[in-house]
Amino acid sequence: MKKTEYMKSIRSISKALAYLSLSALIFVACGKGGGQPNSEYPGQFSTSTGLAYSQDYEDSAGYKTHPFHGQPEGPNLVFIEGGRMVLGSFEEDVIMARDNIERTVTVASFYMDETEVANIHWLEYMFYVEASDSSAAFKATINPDEEVWKARLAFNDPYAEHYLKYPGFRYFPVVGVSWRQATDYSEWRTDAVNMGLETAAIDNGDWDPDLMAEAESDGRIPLESGIILPDYRLPSEAEWEYAAQALIGTQWLDENQTHNRLYPWDGHSLRNPYGKEMGYFLANFKRGRGDYAGIAGKLNDGAMITAYVYEYPPNDYGLYNMAGNVNEWVQDLYRPLSFQDMEDLNPMRRDDFLDNVDKYDPQKQLITNTSRVYKGGSWKDVAYWLSPGTRRYIDQDSATSTIGFRCAMIRAGSNY
Repeated sequence: MKKTEYMKSIRSISKALAYLSLSALIFVACGKGGGQPNSEYPGQFSTSTGLAYSQDYEDSAGYKTHPFHGQPEGPNLVFIEGGRMVLGSFEEDVIMARDNIERTVTVASFYMDETEVANIHWLEYMFYVEASDSSAAFKATINPDEEVWKARLAFNDPYAEHYLKYPGFRYFPVVGVSWRQATDYSEWRTDAVNMGLETAAIDNGDWDPDLMAEAESDGRIPLESGIILPDYRLPSEAEWEYAAQALIGTQWLDENQTHNRLYPWDGHSLRNPYGKEMGYFLANFKRGRGDYAGIAGKLNDGAMITAYVYEYPPNDYGLYNMAGNVNEWVQDLYRPLSFQDMEDLNPMRRDDFLDNVDKYDPQKQLITNTSRVYKGGSWKDVAYWLSPGTRRYIDQDSATSTIGFRCAMIRAGSNY
């Protein structure tokens, strides 16, 4: 063999070995302990181009794959494992609305607040907004309507003066907030929580505060870092109803459920059937005409108005007061035919698509493009409205002493 041919052969073999070494390195470094790459262990090299990834935020070369070990845990959130459900009411349609006819849908996993947003949380929101450089116009919108407690033929004025700010009511649900205000709070909460996560990431050395090239235009840590959380928001109606039913506690063998639920707990009774709490009501609601709590010495449900947000037993997802206490805003625009029209995977109605507002007579039906659904029943409602499938609506700028809210959040990076 001639020298030139020999050298060509060597170069060819060396090149082949280099590719083999790179390929081996890719497969070895792809996952933890070898194997295929995944979100937590993407490997050191791209399986598409073979180019090296960078996990050092000070290294300007290479696409950066920041360490990721799952979505951070957001304050007050409970994981709700998704699945199939029957959307709609199992109660008799006493008002003949026919707007909650049963339909099978699937809801993806998400997170939801363990409790309703309480007065102390709203006062914290007011404090930080008033101390910020927000516009005067926005600051004027953050106050709940405390006048919702007053009535012309009742003396509830003390609640208007004390309910929001008196320390004894700190962990009672905030009321007098509109759908718009609840949405604004959710946006602020997202920023507040993520600011805390960013500070912790910088303090722990997981992020360089001087690394502006990779940060978003507002100087915040980007979403692809895996450090910050997705947005807090109002739950969709389907998410709220799914979480309230909590059918995870009714399973038997493989994909069989022994029963549905009329309320967020088993059975048709509103009273606790077990233990020392036997006979006590499981939710805060109006027991009958003029009867909000029982008689002195035996105040059964313990609340003539709202109650402590942890007052009653949680459902099987660990959520408190998914029936009674206060109704809760959800994202959905109200339409009578929503359950028939919407998709069967993560259904939600965001506008009047397929059901235009022009179909309705505003003199007979208050169905507009600003009508929002609220769910769950309240301290002032009879038991009928405690069933998760029942639904009502009101204008998104309205506020009452019976409507509050809780937040939800997507479970990012999950296919279930």
